[in-house]
Amino acid sequence: MAATADKFDLYEQSVQTPEHEVEFFEQAYREAYKRKPLTLREDFCGTFAVCCKWVASSPRRTAFGVDLCDETLQWGRDHNLAKLKPAQQKRVTLLQQDVRDGNTPAADVLAAQNFSFWIFKTRPEVVEYFKIARSHLNDQGIMVMDMMGGGECFNEEHTDKRTIKKGKKGFDYHWKQESFNPITADASFSISFKFPDGSKLKRAFEYHWRFWTIPEVREMLAEAGFRESHVYWERENEEDPELDGGWYRCGCADSDPSWICYIVAIK
Repeated sequence: MAATADKFDLYEQSVQTPEHEVEFFEQAYREAYKRKPLTLREDFCGTFAVCCKWVASSPRRTAFGVDLCDETLQWGRDHNLAKLKPAQQKRVTLLQQDVRDGNTPAADVLAAQNFSFWIFKTRPEVVEYFKIARSHLNDQGIMVMDMMGGGECFNEEHTDKRTIKKGKKGFDYHWKQESFNPITADASFSISFKFPDGSKLKRAFEYHWRFWTIPEVREMLAEAGFRESHVYWERENEEDPELDGGWYRCGCADSDPSWICYIVAIK
């Protein structure tokens, strides 16, 4: 099963929930500007599933996806863009380039998801990227990033295992902390998949990042010129902890061995 598996499809099933991302972008933008956002720029867009869900959510919406990898963008064209109606496809624009190069029309929302900006390992690099990102926003614009943390993120060899689908066509998702250097905060992670026949797709994806913290990112956003930033923490669903309880602006949170949050920067 591993030999015939499509790693991009497995990734989208395991990691991405485009419907949720679109809902959160709209929530965060309305809380900042009290109106509906229409234009999205997705940096490090990968297979740009979020761009496609964005334009499908409203006939007034347009999306720009920016990524360096031709293989990933082509997979998105074949599997995500192709599912849209022709009129919707025309409202998605793709650019194969460094997110710091070139320009696109100003957007209401600029998203840098899945910790992707952590590829920039020095403060000057991140501040430069944030300045460029800010320049790609409308006067009423927001930048959205997700962040992770907690003690488990620093434990080498720790693996977060989840069953994505059960049965003969199911698979398990393994997110592994490969290494962490406390002096430089350099960290390496990998994603592997395990199948019911016992075969494995090891290290289908690898990431080599600087592990940034929430305070550092918010300080760099301010340095880059953003007016303010907010942390959105997930509130637990009291009826079913496994379900999304909603995301809320928060200034204090309980310690947790593994957490994910959003940072929303207001231009």
